Amino acid sequence: MVEKRSWAEPWKIKMVEPIKMTTKEERLEYIKEAGYNTFLLKSEDVYIDLLTDSGTNAMSDRQWAGLMMGDEAYAGSRNFYHLEKTIKEYYSYKHLIPTHQGRGAEHMLSQIMIKEGDYVPGNMYFTTTRLHQELAGGKFVDVIVDEAHDTESLHPFKGDVDLNKMQNLIDKVGAENIPYVCIATAVNMAGGQPISLSNLKDLRKLCDKYNIDIVHDMTRVAENAYFIQDREDGYADKSIKEIVYEICSLTDHATMSSKKDALVNIGGFLATNNEDVFVKAQNMVVMYEGLHTYGGMAGRDMEAVAIGIKESVEDDHMKSRVGQVLYLGERLIDMGIPIIQPIGSHGVFLDAKKFLPHLTQDELPAQTLASEIYIESGVRTMERGIVSAGRNKETGEHYRPALELVRVTIPRRVYTQAHMDVVAESIADVFARRDNIKGLKFTYEPEYLRFFQARFEPLQ
Repeated sequence: MVEKRSWAEPWKIKMVEPIKMTTKEERLEYIKEAGYNTFLLKSEDVYIDLLTDSGTNAMSDRQWAGLMMGDEAYAGSRNFYHLEKTIKEYYSYKHLIPTHQGRGAEHMLSQIMIKEGDYVPGNMYFTTTRLHQELAGGKFVDVIVDEAHDTESLHPFKGDVDLNKMQNLIDKVGAENIPYVCIATAVNMAGGQPISLSNLKDLRKLCDKYNIDIVHDMTRVAENAYFIQDREDGYADKSIKEIVYEICSLTDHATMSSKKDALVNIGGFLATNNEDVFVKAQNMVVMYEGLHTYGGMAGRDMEAVAIGIKESVEDDHMKSRVGQVLYLGERLIDMGIPIIQPIGSHGVFLDAKKFLPHLTQDELPAQTLASEIYIESGVRTMERGIVSAGRNKETGEHYRPALELVRVTIPRRVYTQAHMDVVAESIADVFARRDNIKGLKFTYEPEYLRFFQARFEPLQ
């Protein structure tokens, strides 16, 4: 019998940041002041902050050293050219347009490629992506496999595209009305679920047949590569770096929030192999972001992104990063907590419908659960359900996603396994008193991306 060995993070701690402990009475007041929206809590009132993995990473000594090499020239910064070279080497894309973060790239690409009345298929929606597509006149169509909507399905690649759904959409609306299919790697709203390379290759063949481009939402591409290495036949001996490059080479354009995989606190880019799209984006970026050689980023931040890209594809780093997520998920499973399975890449996703089965979707179970976890322990998580889904702009009705989730998102290189134990035990304490939890209702609802700024109050 081979003994299973423990593993440790491939880094050591050089600097610490103190975090404040609060009482339950204080947290009740803080969440009330925040309108029961964890996005509106003050950071200083949070104990373990698992709201998001976006921009909350700990940078390495190499990245901090790179900050000192920032060339803050308005035009032609050497850090831009370093970043451009890195993206070609690691991601394959020919052209780079830096942006302040991922949604800047989504905005430009949507405005350039989508016309009124177009249909934009994708492997599950993401909030900002769909909004930019709709503002450009497009309509999102979900073509992800059905297993992605089943929290208990153990399908290893829930991010795969259902090619029959894609073909049916082409037959229904015509390829000329589909500017591109948007493919996310490590699909966020599905629970960080990966797409397989075999599926992406088949999609590439289908899109080539109809002259449809593939846009890659690549913010967690290295995490997706980890699951390909672990689960897909023929890739066990491939490095994360090799798999990442192959994924990118099967797509035409990419939007990137560097605040995730690339291990920085700000930044993003639009990358493309299409000269026409590149020229249009170069012209547009100066209106909305900044000159085409900085796009809203400081030179030092571009340098940190370039270094972070290289670090993100190191096998030891990715084993540690996803390993911490798996550790938390497995602890919760052992406690009987309902979560999305298989465990995803960047966080554990609690199944709020099964956690709080006595609440209807109109009683906002995921929003309620995120609030209760904070009240219990000071751990901040976020809702990914009916509140995040928003409303249909034509009917005004709520979108009603099949998944009603609370995302317990783990920043990279920030917390220890002891923090994960505290999180698991805190969620278990809420689970023990779940039958007494009442739902929430809206008191304020903004027009766009309501989950960021909406306010709620408990139901009587």
